[in-house]
Amino acid sequence: CSQLGCEPYICGNVGSGTVREMQEWVEYITFAGKSPVADLRRKNGRKEPWRIKYWAVGNENWGCGGNMRAEYYADLYRRFATYLRDFSGNRLYRIACGGYGDNVSYTETVIRNAGRNMQGLSIHYYCGSGKKPRVATAFTTEDWYAQLKRALHMEEVVRKHSEVMDKYDPRKRIGLIVDEWGAWHKVEPGTNPRFLYQQNTLHDALVAGVTLNILNNHADRVKMANIAQTANVLQAMVLTRGELMVLTPTYYVFKMYTVHHDATLLPVRVSCPSCGPETDKVPALNASASLDGRGTVHISLCNLDAEKPLQVACTLEGAAPQEAKGVLLTAPSINAHNDFDDPEALVPTSFSDFKIEGSGLTVNLPGKCVAVLSLSLEK
Repeated sequence: CSQLGCEPYICGNVGSGTVREMQEWVEYITFAGKSPVADLRRKNGRKEPWRIKYWAVGNENWGCGGNMRAEYYADLYRRFATYLRDFSGNRLYRIACGGYGDNVSYTETVIRNAGRNMQGLSIHYYCGSGKKPRVATAFTTEDWYAQLKRALHMEEVVRKHSEVMDKYDPRKRIGLIVDEWGAWHKVEPGTNPRFLYQQNTLHDALVAGVTLNILNNHADRVKMANIAQTANVLQAMVLTRGELMVLTPTYYVFKMYTVHHDATLLPVRVSCPSCGPETDKVPALNASASLDGRGTVHISLCNLDAEKPLQVACTLEGAAPQEAKGVLLTAPSINAHNDFDDPEALVPTSFSDFKIEGSGLTVNLPGKCVAVLSLSLEK
């Protein structure tokens, strides 16, 4: 993690582990004094302790993490959390396991019974691959809209869990940690089904774009939003083969959205037509926006229509853009993807099909795209 310049997020084993085991892991990592486990760390080659902030107490304890009732897990969480101490100036951000998808009752029971002992509460939501799962590259236009409709359901999932949390934590002290989400297709033919290896297409890029927009727009409560699988598994950032590595369309969406890091959320109001078949209609436009410390406004836009372009009129209340630049991710096919034979078949390009007009701008988005605009404001 230090080589990557990123913050570790460790999940402690509640399903089959012990309180002592988890406590000693924290001590091993963070304690600067003399103790058997701190001395073991030194013996293993690390003299000074690490700093660790994010620590999950269990994972999916409602299912594969122990099939626990919410009442039982809440009591167990309180027991484990009691012994997760802050050593040598390190301060833990303790994260409890909440519900999956629409299961807000699990979240409510846990926060009601253990809310005072946590700083964060996690939920998971995967938008799947439909009733007839397909490999990632075999999607049809009908599948495109059906999956995006399920991806957009993240809005309702976050809203419902946030409403429950607001009831017990109106000051928003506890962060909502959305630490598993994304698409889940059939594995690629010829691969081990247990490894969950799947390709990643423009379709998945749109899933990432709309999900990150939703999570951005709930930044008052959502404090972390991890895609759980980084390499080769499910909606991965990278695919590897031996010494080779391919960057996926989802990777590029994450890279495009880094402009929102450490910025201030700007509320957006979107009015747009729908697209897709009658059974799976979705709003054609999905968006989020932020203002960074340099005074630049960043707007991330997704055109969900698989075929038609969309003209977007953006108005910035109380500001006038002077200059703008853009980045665009799109392709002729909804199944466009990068592989080891063609690793740059789908990469972001510069985008300039927009016009500044007074306090806003007009943007001409092609079909099936993710775009990010950066606007310099009048001084």
